[in-house]
Order: sequence, then C-alpha cells, then structure tokens
Amino acid sequence: MTRFQHAGAGLLLAALGFSAIPSGEWALPAAHAQDQAKEAVRPEVGTPLQAARDLMKANRAREALAKVNEADAAGNKTSYENYLIHHMRGAAASAAGDTETAARSFEIIIASGRLSVAEQAKLVESMVGTYYRARDYSKAALWASRFLKEHPGNPQLRQLLAQAYYLNNDFARAAAEMQSRVQADAQAGRTPSESDLQLLANCYLKLKDNAGYVGAVEKLVAHYPKKEYWADVLGKMQRKSGYSGRLDLDVFRLKLATGNVRVAADYMEMVQLALQAGAAAEAKKIIDQAFASGMLGAGPEAERHKRLRDLTLKTVADNQKALAQNEADAKAASDGIALLNVGFENVTSGHFDKGLAQMELGIRKGGLKHPQDARLHVGIAYFLSGQKARALEVFRTVQGADGTADLGRLWILHAARSGPS
Repeated sequence: MTRFQHAGAGLLLAALGFSAIPSGEWALPAAHAQDQAKEAVRPEVGTPLQAARDLMKANRAREALAKVNEADAAGNKTSYENYLIHHMRGAAASAAGDTETAARSFEIIIASGRLSVAEQAKLVESMVGTYYRARDYSKAALWASRFLKEHPGNPQLRQLLAQAYYLNNDFARAAAEMQSRVQADAQAGRTPSESDLQLLANCYLKLKDNAGYVGAVEKLVAHYPKKEYWADVLGKMQRKSGYSGRLDLDVFRLKLATGNVRVAADYMEMVQLALQAGAAAEAKKIIDQAFASGMLGAGPEAERHKRLRDLTLKTVADNQKALAQNEADAKAASDGIALLNVGFENVTSGHFDKGLAQMELGIRKGGLKHPQDARLHVGIAYFLSGQKARALEVFRTVQGADGTADLGRLWILHAARSGPS
C-alpha cells in the first residue's frame, strides 16, 4: 500500500494547507494566498479553531473536534468561516477515525471551489487514506475514481484506485487499472514498479487468468529477474496445456542459467537428461559445478552421485575418441539431426566457431523431427558463445505451441539482461 493508506493528522493538516497568522486570523491555503486577500475571521470562530489546530498537533483529535463544534456554534458565519470549519473538522474527524464526518466535510470543501486541482488531489489522497484505515475500500475507490474522471493524470491516485479495487475483491477493475498504468509506463519509456507488477499478477491470479498471470510475471522477470519469479514462470510454463516433456532438459537449462537448480535431485536429473540427449560435455559441466558447490558428492546419496560422475566422464572420453568419425558421419547424413547434436557438443566443449557452423549446417540440411527445438538450441549455442545479439535474433524465430515458443521468449528475457552483446 502507499503512504496515503497511513495518512495521519500531520499529513492531513499539510494537505489542507492550514497556517496561523500573528493576528489570530486564518490564512488561506498556500495556493490561494497569492491570488486572494485574506478574509477576516471573527474571534468566536478563529479562537476555537486555533485551539483545535493545537490539539491536533498534540494528537488529541477528539478534543479538537469539540473545539471545531464550538466554532461552528457561532452565528452568521461567512462562507470563508464555514470553509475553515469544515477544513479542520475533516482533518480532526479523519484523525479520530470518524470517517463519515470527515467525508462530509471534505466533500463540502471540494465543492466550495476554493481549492486548486493540486489541493483537491492532496485532499482526495488524504480522504482515500482515511477510508483505507476504515477498511471501506469501496468508498476509497469511489473518491479516487471521482477525481480521476476529471483529472486522469494523477499516477498516485490511479495506483490507490487499483489497490482499493483489489482490496474490495473487484479484481477485474483492479487488473484493468494496473494494466493501464503499466502500459502508460511502457509508452513513456519508464520501468514499471515491481509493486505494480506484483499487484497486476495477483489480480490475474485471483481471476484465474493464467495467460494474464504469466504475462505479468514475465514482465517481473524482464525488469526484476529474481530467482523466485523465474521459478514461478517456468513452473507455470511446464504445467501449461500442450507442454511437451521432451523439453524438460531445455527447461533445466534455463533454470540453471537463472539460479533455480538448487537441490541434488535436480542436478542428478539434469545430468541424466543431458546424457540421454547426447550432450555429454554439457553433462560434465553440470556435474562438475554440482560437486564443486557441494550439492553432490556428500550425504547418503554420495556413492550414487559418484557413479553418475564416473559415467559422465567415461561418456565424454568415449565421445572424444569417436569425435572425428561422428563429425564425418554427421556431415554425410541426409538430414541435419546428427550435425546439430555434434555441433552443440562442440559448443559446450568450448569450440564455439566449429560447433556453431555445424549447427547452422544442420538447420540448412533440414529433415529435422523437431525443427523448432533445433532453432531453440542454436539460439542457446549462440548465447553460450557470447554472441547475444545473434542469439536474440534466433530466439525470436522460435515457434510452437508445445513450449518451444515459450522457451524462446523466456530466453530472450534472460539473454537481454545478461551476458555480452
């Protein structure tokens, strides 16, 4: 919530523009003082209002209300005296928790025509804060929306309106307000705040709008790439209808890149999937990292971890012995499948130029069972080689409703914020 949710007497007095002058009369709010002459306030009104003001400063709001009522009892009050009385009554009532009295006074003040647009905005913000404290979110939304209809360019009130809708369980309106706010930020070249995106995501979650939720979390990932946001969006993607399990290794690759492979079982599974995919060099890097960090090699499963490492090292050694023959066979094949596999192995072994050339040749040869997977892997290979710009170009071409397009889009978000260009 914003600072206005917790608005107190000091903020309200500042918003209302009160100040005392040596003669005991009341000065107009600052925005009007330069344009209008001071209006006289009789002692029977000004004295109790001054006392009310002092009581407000001492956090004695209910006693201040009594003094305001004393001022209001004076007869033949001028419009200016009534204006000041309602000013102080609104501030004191709000601080005392008397929301209805505060609302009536503030509405009279706004209707008086004496406030500038900026002063009205401050007053409405304070009023919304009053309703927040009273947990009357529908009225908080009413006050905020009323002002925004005539003055739509107030970002603080628009945020308050969205929050009020959300707290009043009007998630559709809250989502619409937040979506509008986020789009306005994008059009202005501003980064949307993390709290705005979190609220937008929560709105879609409450609405059971999975596409909207994922879109909001992807924006969080793009601007605030925290591990938990990445874990959320990747988990949602894998649970999406139509997702293919053959992409599990690719999901693990992105999890590893974003710091979301954090338990021994995940490392073990990723290594095994890499070995099954013929990516032994990649499997070795993963298991070496896991042993170096202490994630593998200790505990009751230590022997199993060591057996998997031994298998990985043996597979890498065997692949190196057969590398020349495998490359020749891949080049002679009628399709590009083997070239893509050999090329990716070379890339993960650090032979970037050679491996990328083989993968590109594999794409051109065609005959691929899963051509979108191949594009995804070429993009990953370019990213691993440090060629981020080229990687982004390739990721943008990845299509498919089985998770490949989703992974391509997520790799774009990751690559755009990391690695060399």
